[in-house]
Amino acid sequence: MKFFDTTLRDGEQMPGISLTVDEKVQIGMALDELKVDYIEAGFAAVSPDEAEAVRRIARDAAYAEVASLARANKADIDAAVDADVDMVHVFIATSDIHMKYKLRMTRDEVLRRIAESVEYAKSRGVRVLFSAEDATRSDLGFLVEAFKTAIEAGADEINVPDTVGVMTPSRMRYLVEHLKAKLPPVPMHVHCHDDFGMAVANTIAAIEAGAEVAQVTVNGFGERGGNAALEEVAAAARFLLGREVGLRLERLYETSRLVARLFGIQLQPNKAVVGDNAFSHESGIHVHGVLNNPFTYEPMMPEAVGNRRRIVLGKHSGRHSVEWALKQMGLEPSPELVDYILRRVKDYAASKRPVDEKALKAFVEEFRGVPVFL
Repeated sequence: MKFFDTTLRDGEQMPGISLTVDEKVQIGMALDELKVDYIEAGFAAVSPDEAEAVRRIARDAAYAEVASLARANKADIDAAVDADVDMVHVFIATSDIHMKYKLRMTRDEVLRRIAESVEYAKSRGVRVLFSAEDATRSDLGFLVEAFKTAIEAGADEINVPDTVGVMTPSRMRYLVEHLKAKLPPVPMHVHCHDDFGMAVANTIAAIEAGAEVAQVTVNGFGERGGNAALEEVAAAARFLLGREVGLRLERLYETSRLVARLFGIQLQPNKAVVGDNAFSHESGIHVHGVLNNPFTYEPMMPEAVGNRRRIVLGKHSGRHSVEWALKQMGLEPSPELVDYILRRVKDYAASKRPVDEKALKAFVEEFRGVPVFL
């Protein structure tokens, strides 16, 4: 399977986010080093700065195929092609609600626009990805017709967007299998939004059903509830489905933190795969198991995705956690010291204060009556 990262387009459409050209290029290069297969570097028609960011990423990306979004019109397509991209991502809505209230076009008019825009983009010498916006709320027969029209006009790949996140995994599986059976064999992307918290699950279901490309964003950033998270889809595909993903998975944590910093967003600690709590353990039962064999309470090794294991001291801690923490500080965990520290940790944590290394050092000094030099 392949990954189409749209952090720099759909991700940046997150309310309140506006990246500079240099910030977009920095993220683009990080994605290229991560070895995503496609980078949607932006929407070149939006502004001169956007076009410049797209152009610089297209120039400097050594691995990924670089794309720009374009509405189904010549001006947008020209702006994308003039930014020197490898692929133009042409889209138009195919759901009745979008065609009636947004486009104010009939079905026949939409089909003509699809054919004209895809043919024009191909005449400019680029590869074309065609998206049927709001595909998952479109009439199924008309959706098939729209995709066939795009493919016959020269579209190299197609994309099935769940624009407002209304799918469930079983519905997504049915839709992908149906489209695969009805359409010529071109690569199929899926683009899932997280309005009901199922973007990753729907993406994985689509991949299991035969879709070849997952459209994702780093940290799941994007409009409203966000998009399918790159790191979660990648880890699930690799460690649950056993797929070869091609990504440098060990760079996921680092890339996640870079994007979060430049977006100005602090990640929640329990974020799957790349959160600081993703491989953290406080419960004494869990710590005992993990220290004997990590797979007792971890589904994958943290280092595989660039994260690390954290043993946290708190009200749920047991002796094994304290022994581990003392050893990490270079101290011998005698039974008497462990008993004392464990009592102090539970008392301290009850006041909702963090039991960090500074606090632990103070407890050791209390027990010994002399300073501890670390």
